[in-house]
Amino acid sequence: MSRRAKIPLPDLSEPLIRPTSDVFTAVLWSAPKNEPLLRDFINAVQIDCRQPSILEATVLNPFNIKEFREDRQLVLDVHVQDEWSRRYNVEIQTAPHAGFGNRTVLHWSNLYSSQLRTGDDFTQLLPVQSFVITAFPIFPQLRNLHTIFELRARENAEVLLTDHLQMHFLRLGDMLKRRLEGLADLSVGLKHWMLFFAFGAETSEDKMSQMVENNPAVMAAYEEYRRFTLDASMQDLAFRRRRFLEDQRIYTQFAREEGLALGKAEGKAEGQTEKMFEIAQNMKQRGYDAATIADLTGLSLEEIERLN
Repeated sequence: MSRRAKIPLPDLSEPLIRPTSDVFTAVLWSAPKNEPLLRDFINAVQIDCRQPSILEATVLNPFNIKEFREDRQLVLDVHVQDEWSRRYNVEIQTAPHAGFGNRTVLHWSNLYSSQLRTGDDFTQLLPVQSFVITAFPIFPQLRNLHTIFELRARENAEVLLTDHLQMHFLRLGDMLKRRLEGLADLSVGLKHWMLFFAFGAETSEDKMSQMVENNPAVMAAYEEYRRFTLDASMQDLAFRRRRFLEDQRIYTQFAREEGLALGKAEGKAEGQTEKMFEIAQNMKQRGYDAATIADLTGLSLEEIERLN
């Protein structure tokens, strides 16, 4: 019997907090005691694409609960630096959205450019890799659950412009959609991490241990996840984060629909503008920044600032 057939599958449901919660992963990776777990995850990705392992994984932007309580719009990507000062951006994406690819490139470029200060030479730049776990199906034309993008020549893919850009998409959503199809192609360590992120919320400790062959790092992450889900304050953070993201999605869709209607409806501009002010005021009360509100409603920053 194949190894794949021995993996016990749990019943899927929708718990309040999943291992793919960006709040949970930010807390998990930021804790100094969990550096071995973060390093193991990064090395699992590295080994799967035949790249050297790292010896250190230092988080450059540790999660700050106080800042998160004050600004729920914080981006919860984790920036990591290894012993050679090479950098890694680790992020979770739970839902598709317009400009997803552009956003991923922007986050990579921000981390890449942050290496230089005024007057520094470009030769001081070091490679930056992005690890993006997607909890939704993506790139249907591609088969592998671990998809890598690089800067290569279209004429000859063996010609690499630079090794400084590498983006890894760990396609969890495709794995869930196709069940276990594709897991056999992953390295053992990465397969175990993917199983944890996919099924950790529904799986007992004994069954998870069996699924990941008692992988010490993955089981330690599983225990951290269970502790997180039992902590009332962490539950509140995760719940408010999920509600904020859902509100953001709804307001974005609504504002765009109203914007389209505003552009098409002649003779109703005044009423539509009043509706935009109402949307903007609600968004402002929910903590959205003025730039985001302006982008979604078409109002000026000055008009938004005057709202109560």
